[in-house]
Amino acid sequence: MRTGEDGRAVEHLPRAREFTAFVAGASGRLLHVATLLTTEPAHRNPLAQELLTAALAHTFAHWDRLRGDDPYEATRSDLATRFARTAWRHHRGRGGVLSSLTPQERLVVVLRLYEGVAEEQTAALLGIPEDRVRAVCARSVSLLRAAAS
Repeated sequence: MRTGEDGRAVEHLPRAREFTAFVAGASGRLLHVATLLTTEPAHRNPLAQELLTAALAHTFAHWDRLRGDDPYEATRSDLATRFARTAWRHHRGRGGVLSSLTPQERLVVVLRLYEGVAEEQTAALLGIPEDRVRAVCARSVSLLRAAAS
């Protein structure tokens, strides 16, 4: 293995540059997704930052295996999965329009309506039937409309 002047492996430099470019382009939107899920204020969102950091670390670790796959989708999926696994930490909303929803409702609303993920993909990601995704989304939108009026 060749090393550069700084002692780092030369073979890893293109990989690191690609990942850095991905993070520069996608991290803002992904952080917004995480912030919507945790319902933290945008200016103070340590839980959202923690979720995103872990998801990005996972994406970097699997970067070479993502050839041909969308790294944004992979990172968003990992972010959603991490949020779902730690939903107990996010049960009580911290403010914002989505704080009245349960973690599962927030996840469905953010994936379906904000991110535009298809019902089938959302169902597969969450491990629930498509009709459940449809019902949760419809109920959540009704709750949000009622709260807004």
